[in-house]
Amino acid sequence: MRARTIALRTLAGIAAIAIGVSSASAAGAAANAPLLVKDGKIGYVLGHRRWAFYQSNDGKEECPNGINEGAREQFVKLFPKDGKKRTVAETYFKREADQWLPSAKVFESDTLPFSEAKGKTAPGLNLDGKIGPNDFTAPNGEKGIDNQMFRAAGCVADFRGPSITGIWWYEDVYIRRYVANRYMIEISGVDSLENDDDVTVKSYRGLDDLLFDQIGDDTGDVITPGGTQRIDERWGKWAEATWKGKIVNGVLITEPVDAAIPTMGRRDISTILPIKAMRFKLKLTPEHAEGLLGGYVGVEDFEVYINKDPQARLAEGNMPAVSLFHAVRRLADGYPDPKTGEMTAISSAMTVQFTRVNIVHPEKPKGGQVASAGDRKPAPARNAGQ
Repeated sequence: MRARTIALRTLAGIAAIAIGVSSASAAGAAANAPLLVKDGKIGYVLGHRRWAFYQSNDGKEECPNGINEGAREQFVKLFPKDGKKRTVAETYFKREADQWLPSAKVFESDTLPFSEAKGKTAPGLNLDGKIGPNDFTAPNGEKGIDNQMFRAAGCVADFRGPSITGIWWYEDVYIRRYVANRYMIEISGVDSLENDDDVTVKSYRGLDDLLFDQIGDDTGDVITPGGTQRIDERWGKWAEATWKGKIVNGVLITEPVDAAIPTMGRRDISTILPIKAMRFKLKLTPEHAEGLLGGYVGVEDFEVYINKDPQARLAEGNMPAVSLFHAVRRLADGYPDPKTGEMTAISSAMTVQFTRVNIVHPEKPKGGQVASAGDRKPAPARNAGQ
């Protein structure tokens, strides 16, 4: 499969150069240009993304009680080999039902030990504009950081790295590997990448593979700045959102907007993760935009997001899903239910790195012509929480 992938990439590159479609050759010249903003616009494609968690060298600072046990270890504690007869429905099926159909009753009966992340240090953004008693301090000293997702999942092995198992590795790799996860932002109204008090940011889903500086292990892929990405007008409406923002000392800061990002995409598994009040804080350069994406993840959306992963993968990554869901519900700190007052979303942050890309907008149909199937308005995207 790897050889086939390399061959296809090589052939695609040769063909693209031959017909003048690929911008790989233009990328080198563009990279040396003093300013890579055309008509006040610059585009970037997402290449790396991970949940923003603080990790000390030995893990003892944030996880003094150690890393949480995974689903298999929990199963043994729940159903020990004590000679008692138990049916498959009472064991395997019950535990899986607890994971896929979580309820208050399930959480109340969940007595298995689970360690939340400790301490006051975590990366992220100040989502509510306040400095509260439960807020963190960022590694750079910024106070008021809202990232309760770290508190909930910071001691779950699946989210920690470096490793080649679990969400930490797979999710980042599959952002680059699968076109279904192609996510782009385009900043317009740009007068300067250093300071500009009024810019607009739009997000899109792309249709094309990435161009790489090197071909090797996926963790070592280096995306070539200047590649071309077409916008998925038909199936990518879920990815489209618009933010107002500003650039201060080379850092893009946007206002919050409800949006969604692609996630996972392992082979035939792909979904989206809605994020409420999502915003960016990105250091901009002519070739990259990197920093933080923050917002509130719906509790139910998070449960769907985790359950999209195969059961075997959850076990491999030591994912105690039911206990984690319990922690996320308990630590949720945003969007209270108008009837019950229960918080329905949890503050979170992700580290992201975008690479400059030339975004190709579709041509508008000429007047009087019947739009082709690709021009028709697509059906509304199904939210992950539905």
